[in-house]
Amino acid sequence: MLNIVVCVSGGGTNLQAIIDGVKEGSIRNTKIVGVISNNAGAYALTRAEDAGIPAYCVSPKNFENRERFNRAFLAQLEALAPDLIVLAGFLVILPEKMIEVYRNRIINIHPSLIPSFCGTGYYGLKVHEEALARGVKVTGATVHYVDEGTDTGRIIMQKAVEVLDGDTPQVLQRRVMEQAEWVILPKAIDEIASSWEERKE
Repeated sequence: MLNIVVCVSGGGTNLQAIIDGVKEGSIRNTKIVGVISNNAGAYALTRAEDAGIPAYCVSPKNFENRERFNRAFLAQLEALAPDLIVLAGFLVILPEKMIEVYRNRIINIHPSLIPSFCGTGYYGLKVHEEALARGVKVTGATVHYVDEGTDTGRIIMQKAVEVLDGDTPQVLQRRVMEQAEWVILPKAIDEIASSWEERKE
């Protein structure tokens, strides 16, 4: 069984896709042992609680400096003992120590076909605004491992999504979620879980 912790800052639509995948069996051999948010008002925490998953808020606002927040965040992760950490819209710069401790065990979903529209400052609607401004005909989403850079880790899976005439950033964002993010993030977790089971046998 692959124990995962999902880190999320907002509404948690990708978290919901993971919860549904585990429940329906499209994500096999996987248990969500906890959800951590940096935002006390994140609806993702409600989604977790509704699904019976332990939910925690570790917010930088509650600590006098970044170092103390980083220590508290790492302590909460370590208490949950995850095999894999899934960043599903987590708008926090990860502590370097976390990347060292969990190297090749942290994955992220990004709403573009990396290396396009990624890196520092590219998150949320900004990604889709830039895609439309550039006039690309195809965009999509990428699941990748997390390293010390921003969106620079090894790519696990990508899925393309067509950009349509008349798209607004909001419309395109929704299509990328529905056709790519909610598809490949659960699929990537399932594949990692399968290889995890094989390694343990």
